[in-house]
Amino acid sequence: MSDVKIEFYKGPAGGWGALRSVARQLLQHRIALKGTRTLLSANQPDGFDCPGCAWPDREETGSFGFCENGVKAVAAEATADRATPELIARHTVTELRSWGDHELEGMGRLTEPMAYDAVTDRYRRISWGEAFATVARHLQALPSPDAAIFYTSGRTSNEAAFLYQLFVREFGTNNFPDCSNMCHEPSGMGLKGSVGVGKGTVTLDDFALADCILVFGQNPGTNHPRMLAELREAARRGARILSFNPLRERGLERFADPQSPAEMLGGGATTISSDYFQLRVGGDIALLKGVMKHLLEMGAVDAAFVAEHTAGFEALKADTEAADWGTIEAVSGISRERLRHAAEVIARADKVIACWGMGITQHRHGVGGVQMIANLLLMRGMVGKPGAGLCPVRGHSNVQGDRTMGIYEKPSPALLDRLQAVYGFEPPRHEGLDTIGAIEAMRDGRASVFFAMGGNFAAATPDTPTTWAALQQCALTVHVSTKFNRSHTVHGREALVLPCLGRTEVDQQASGPQHISVEDSMSMVHLSGGINEPASPHLLSEPMIVARLAAATLPHSRVPWMWLVEDYDRIRDQIEAVFDDFKGFNEKVHHPGGFRLRNTASERVWATASGKAQFQVHAVPTDTQGRADPARFTLTTVRAHDQYNTTVYGLDDRYRGVFGQRRVLFIHGEDRARLGWPEGAWVDIEGAADDTHRVAPGFRLVDYDIPQGCVAAYYPETNVLVPLSSHAIGARTPTSKSIPVRLRLSAASR
Repeated sequence: MSDVKIEFYKGPAGGWGALRSVARQLLQHRIALKGTRTLLSANQPDGFDCPGCAWPDREETGSFGFCENGVKAVAAEATADRATPELIARHTVTELRSWGDHELEGMGRLTEPMAYDAVTDRYRRISWGEAFATVARHLQALPSPDAAIFYTSGRTSNEAAFLYQLFVREFGTNNFPDCSNMCHEPSGMGLKGSVGVGKGTVTLDDFALADCILVFGQNPGTNHPRMLAELREAARRGARILSFNPLRERGLERFADPQSPAEMLGGGATTISSDYFQLRVGGDIALLKGVMKHLLEMGAVDAAFVAEHTAGFEALKADTEAADWGTIEAVSGISRERLRHAAEVIARADKVIACWGMGITQHRHGVGGVQMIANLLLMRGMVGKPGAGLCPVRGHSNVQGDRTMGIYEKPSPALLDRLQAVYGFEPPRHEGLDTIGAIEAMRDGRASVFFAMGGNFAAATPDTPTTWAALQQCALTVHVSTKFNRSHTVHGREALVLPCLGRTEVDQQASGPQHISVEDSMSMVHLSGGINEPASPHLLSEPMIVARLAAATLPHSRVPWMWLVEDYDRIRDQIEAVFDDFKGFNEKVHHPGGFRLRNTASERVWATASGKAQFQVHAVPTDTQGRADPARFTLTTVRAHDQYNTTVYGLDDRYRGVFGQRRVLFIHGEDRARLGWPEGAWVDIEGAADDTHRVAPGFRLVDYDIPQGCVAAYYPETNVLVPLSSHAIGARTPTSKSIPVRLRLSAASR
C-alpha cells in the first residue's frame, strides 16, 4: 500500500505508471504466472470479455486486449485469496460493516453459500439446496409478487439476464431495478425521444473516420482506458478532440500507449485534447446552447438533413436565438469567445462523434443534457453517416445487454405479448419499480424480499442512511456475488450470500464448457468463455443459479429450466424466439467477433412518433447558479483510479496525485484561500439539497484545477449527501454529479 501523501503526478496517462501498476496487481494477488496467462485471453475472440467496462473490442485484436484497470478487475477475480465461510465467520457482521470497501474486497473470492445467523451475528456455511429452498419459501409466502425486488448488475450475461427476467415475470412482477437506473438511464430516455433508439449510433469503425470527437463529462483514463487508444489514434491523424469536463483529467490531456515502443522507450506521449473546456458543474446545457447559438449565427446548419430527417427545428432555433449570453456564460462558466471557438471547430468538421459519460447523466437535467448533445449533432447532420454519431460510453460490461434482454421495469407490450405466446403464461402488465422506487418500497414496508443478481446495492445507491434502513427492514436479502462486499453487511432479518463463477472461469455444464454472451456500448454481441479453474468447486454459474431458483419457486412452470442450462445454446435459441433482432443468434454469435444488433438511427430510420429525428427544446437550468454563502459549493462525485464503480482495488488515485487515502475533497485554491483555510485542512461536507441533516465527515482539502464554486470527492463515501428525492427529471437517476453542499472545518482542523 502506498504512503499517505498528496503528490503531483507528472507523467501521462498510461505509460510506465500503468505497466508498474499491472505488475503490482499480479504480485499483490499472488498470481504472477496465472494472471499473465489469463490476461492474454482478455478481450480476445476465443477468450473472455473483461469484467470491467463496456468499451468494445476491435476484430483485429493484437497480443494485448486489456488496459490497466481491466488488469485490476481480472486480477481481483483470479486472485489466490479466498473468502471462505471460516474466514468470514471470524468476524461479526457488525464488525465487518465497519471495515473499508478496500478491506472487504481484499478478503478474496467467495467459495460457498452462506446464511446470516442472527444469534451469533455471523455468516455460516449452508448448502445450495437449503439456499434455494429459503428463497422459494419467502417468495411463495409473499402477499403479492410485487413485494419482491429483483436487482440486476451490469455484469450479468445475456443468458443469465434472459432467464432472470423470464423467471421473475412468470413469478408475477416487473420489479427490475438495475444499475442503468443509476447511471445511463437519461441516455436511453433522452435518445429515444431524439432519435428513436436508446443506444449509441456509432461503431469503432466510425472512430477511425471521425475528424472531430467531442468528449462530455467523462474521464476515460480511469473509467474506460481502452478508449484512450482510439482517441490517441484520432489525435495522431489530426482529428480535433474537444473535451468538456469540470476537472482537469490526465487521460484527456496526455496518453502514452503501453503498446507503443516509440512512446515507451522514447518517453513520449500523445496530446489527446486539442481544446479543453472546464465548464462549471451542471453547466452542460448552457454550454451546448451557447455552441449552437454560434452555429446558427454562422449558418452552420445542414439544412438538407434537417429538412428531410428532423422535426422541431424551428422551435429549437427560436429558443436558442433568444437565449441570453449573460446567462449562458454565468451558468456554463465558459466565455462567449471560447464557445465560439468550439463552434468554429465543429462547423469545419465533416464527421463528428459526441461521447459522454455520467458527468452528463447524473444531474437533475440529465435527460436534457443528452438531448442537447443530440440537438447539436442533428443540427450538423452528424447522425447516421460514417465517422459521425452519438456515443454514450457505458460502464459495466453488459449493462446494455441486460436491458436488451428485458431487464426493465417498464416492459413494452410487444415483449410481454411475445413471452405469453412462447411460454403460455400471462406476464404482469403493470410497471414495476426502478431503483428509487425499490428503496422507497422497502422503506415503506411494501417490499420485504430483495434479491440482487450481482452488484453492490448498498454502496451504489444514494441516500445511504435511507437505503441501509430499507434493506435492513426486509425479511430476506439475497446477493449473488464473486466477492464479499458492503451490501452483505447491510442485510435483512434473514440473508444469503450466493457465490458465482467469474467471467475468467470455465463454466462446465452437462454438455461441456459453456460460453456466455455480452453486448458492448456499441451494440456488438459476442461470446465470452473463461479459461481458469473455478475458485471453488462449490461455485455455480449465474444461469444455473437462476434456473435452480426458478425450479424451486415455480414447481408448476412449463419452462424447462434445468434442461436449458445444460447447454447455453438452448438459452440463446429461447432468446431468438422472443427477440426478433436475435434471429440466427447462435450462428451469428459463434462467428469470431460476433455481430451488431440493428440500430435504426444509424440507418437514418427514426423510430419516433413523427417518424423523424426530433429536436428537443430545453431551458438553461439556473438552479446551480449563484451562491450567497461562500461556504456553499456544488459537489460532483468521481471515481479514484484504483476503483471501478463501487469496487475499491486500492487507495491510490495516481493521475490526481492522491496516494494511500480516499477521504479527500478537491477544491479550487482560491476558494479555499477565501475561506481562510490552509491546504490540507480537514472539513466536513454537509448536504444542502433539502432540510434533512446529511453530513460526510472528515475530508482533507486538496487544491485542484476545478472551476471555482465546485468541489469533487469520491463515491461511495459521499453517497450519504444525495437525497433519495433528488433525481433526473424523466429518468429518476440519482443526481450524484451535482450535489449542493456546505463546508465546515472538522474538529481536527479547528
